[in-house]
Amino acid sequence: MYRSHNCGELNASNINTEVTLAGWVQKSRDKGFMNWVDLRDRYGITQLIFDESRTDKTVFELAKTLGREFVIQVKGTVIEREAKNKNIPTGEIEILVSELTILNTALTPPFTIEDETDGGEDIRMKYRYLDIRRNPVKNSLLFRHKVAMEVRKYLSDLDFCEVETPYLIKSTPEGARDFVVPSRMNEGQFYALPQSPQTFKQLLMVGGMDKYFQIVKCFRDEDLRADRQPEFTQIDCEMAFVEQEDILNIFEGLTRHLLKEIKGIEVDKFPRITYDYAMKTYGNDKPDIRFGMKFGELNEFAQHKEFPVFNAAELVVGIAVPGAGNYTRKEIDGLIDWVKRPQVGASGMVYVKCNEDGTYKSSVDKFYDNDDLANWAKATEANPGDMIFVLSGPANKTRAQLSALRMELATRLGLRNPEEFAPLWVVDFPLLELDEESGRYHAMHHPFTSPKPEDMALLETEPGKVRANAYDMVLNGNEIGGGSIRIHDKATQQLMFKYLGFTEEEAKAQFGFLMDAFQFGAPPHGGLAFGLDRLVAILGGQETIRDFIAFPKNNSGRDVMIDAPAAIDEAQLKELRIKVDIA
Repeated sequence: MYRSHNCGELNASNINTEVTLAGWVQKSRDKGFMNWVDLRDRYGITQLIFDESRTDKTVFELAKTLGREFVIQVKGTVIEREAKNKNIPTGEIEILVSELTILNTALTPPFTIEDETDGGEDIRMKYRYLDIRRNPVKNSLLFRHKVAMEVRKYLSDLDFCEVETPYLIKSTPEGARDFVVPSRMNEGQFYALPQSPQTFKQLLMVGGMDKYFQIVKCFRDEDLRADRQPEFTQIDCEMAFVEQEDILNIFEGLTRHLLKEIKGIEVDKFPRITYDYAMKTYGNDKPDIRFGMKFGELNEFAQHKEFPVFNAAELVVGIAVPGAGNYTRKEIDGLIDWVKRPQVGASGMVYVKCNEDGTYKSSVDKFYDNDDLANWAKATEANPGDMIFVLSGPANKTRAQLSALRMELATRLGLRNPEEFAPLWVVDFPLLELDEESGRYHAMHHPFTSPKPEDMALLETEPGKVRANAYDMVLNGNEIGGGSIRIHDKATQQLMFKYLGFTEEEAKAQFGFLMDAFQFGAPPHGGLAFGLDRLVAILGGQETIRDFIAFPKNNSGRDVMIDAPAAIDEAQLKELRIKVDIA
């Protein structure tokens, strides 16, 4: 038995108990005649004491050789600690060691294994197994486990059945790029790693499984960001004999359950807004509603007033920034420079200061009088003491630019409290979106999404106006999940493929198995998938997912710890009949 207790559970009630502990040396303090060692495991830290007058001489001398991160086992007696530490659960006691065994020595770590470490991100990624020993990362992984367990509990209690689906599947042309896997036994053919289990969960509904879920790995070969990895985890769900309202209610319930059980927070309201409203009011389809700064469209009040920039614009739109009326010219110029960065792309910005006496001072006073600016203030819901910032240009581009500014200002003003949670549903997405380069329509979600029944007639005449029976859940400005009611009959699915530019032969080759299944009594069905990595990060008060993944990739998609991806042996390539030509 390596240990009778862990390093986080002993307290004053255990005094005079003989115990055996094992773990890593956090640090030691040698006073010559007395030596203290902090022993650490996953559960906490227990102080060990080696006393020249009370400890066997051999054990005492061995203790002096211990280095940081040595793995040791000790036996001894729990005694009362003289200098108590109220900051840790074991702070009232220490272990008077009688036996010491060094289970393994350790090199000096390349960074300190402390909550506040001296290791940069690159070095910690390379030695991730050491980073996991630190409390922030360890606790993030334990937090992820707790969330996953609550998800399983909630769904299982509602009769959902967890079913595993294949990882080696068929490549499809929709969505992001696939990771492909060559098949040795089928020359010249390839599997793909799933971007989601979409078609399989639909087939499970055809199979009568009724309520399915899976916490599942998915793979997308796309450019990375702080909240995106080439492999990620979904809470994937599907239900038969449901309408949109049924699904929204189930997963509102899941979100409420997680917020209550994980964060101790009760959430009553789940607002529902349409995609069009979200874009018009917030400039994006995943708005953060913890704060205001809604968009005010100003074309009616700002155009035809001899200001050529606004007159030439498709859209003039502004936001009122609370309490920003005292911004200095230097601060305003800094924000103008911020929106002109290539990442945002605005050509400039107009500002209006809302004075406490009801007057206004703007950067375009030459063209607009106080009454004009009062209309701007009304449209943006500005109050005295606020500052209005206005952008103009092509509608979609300008909304995206103002959305970026809105989020930046909210961050600077401390309006994005990570301990406040504001979920909402965005519904009525467009079914299709036009790719201006190719002139082809693409499915905004995926090609299995059902159109709104009342919009079916528009598919022939105005496909861009057809709304999808689709929905996204947004939490604190992040899309944490999305789904739809699916197409469940062959004729409608064939029609959808037609409008996506598939020939009948292409549709049959790619998805014939699914359309064949629809002919054997497919029930109406729909589902949703939550991004577990992102959900856990937000619940944990973060917006980056990396620390909540045990072994993440870097921004280039590399695992720097194991040095992957890597070249493979020439013999393997030959066996797979693959020729690699690297210029």
